[in-house]
Amino acid sequence: MAFNSPAKIAENFIGVGKAKGSLPFLKMLLLGILAGAYIGFGAELCTMVLTGTQNTLGLGMSKLFGGAVFSVGLIMVVIAGAELFTGNNLMTIGASAGEVKWLALLKNWVVVFIANFIGSLLLVYIMYKSNLWKTGFVAGQCPIEGGACANTALGIAIGKVNLSWSEAFYRGIGCNWLVCLAVWLAAAADDIIGKIWGIFFPIMAFVASGFEHSVANMYFVPMGIVLKNDPSLAEYVGTLGSKADALTWGGFLGNNLIPVTLGNIVGGAVFVGMIYFLVYLKKSEK
Repeated sequence: MAFNSPAKIAENFIGVGKAKGSLPFLKMLLLGILAGAYIGFGAELCTMVLTGTQNTLGLGMSKLFGGAVFSVGLIMVVIAGAELFTGNNLMTIGASAGEVKWLALLKNWVVVFIANFIGSLLLVYIMYKSNLWKTGFVAGQCPIEGGACANTALGIAIGKVNLSWSEAFYRGIGCNWLVCLAVWLAAAADDIIGKIWGIFFPIMAFVASGFEHSVANMYFVPMGIVLKNDPSLAEYVGTLGSKADALTWGGFLGNNLIPVTLGNIVGGAVFVGMIYFLVYLKKSEK
């Protein structure tokens, strides 16, 4: 075969889980920060591409292009090497096989989750200071008339914090089901091109579908919060109505990050990791 079989992939993920569970704290932290920044790069590029394209290409095609470019984030995580919370949900394969201690799994998840947040916030700061969010501004016009990138970023963030708890949770399931399948497909390939294509389609599908990714939202929503409080956007923010009131750190945590994270765990750890463990690794009873 020109690629690894599903059974071989499942077996390989036991070793991957053991390696992740035994990472020294500093390496785990630094690699987690990198992953948060890498996913943030995908998120900011998605924001840039979505700006203005819906009006010219239509909603479906705009989402398709946004999803296509977002995939660069996971491509960098997998090929360059980094620790991503959502992908590490696949450590349940090794834990279910008894080769990874559940305590080591939980430690990895907690440290990497926090590190991903740090990396995402780092990129938020860099992007804000770069003023690239002003792309599309027209001198003398309100941002909404200029079609600036800031409009898109605020719209994305406001939409996310106004989801109901159940909407955010179930969208989180769909997201990490596809993200972990992207990691799974990348593991099927032994060459870089194969890994890139294995990642591209599931990631494009999750973004274009509108699912929710906890680490991506660590960039999307804080960027919206920062822009909401920028004095130059006060006039535009005033036109956004009551929905903008939920765009706060508390609103992000309670309305989005917690339910999306729980949904991501179900989608990745259960629907991919544990199911493939049961199918390919669990020894059948006589």
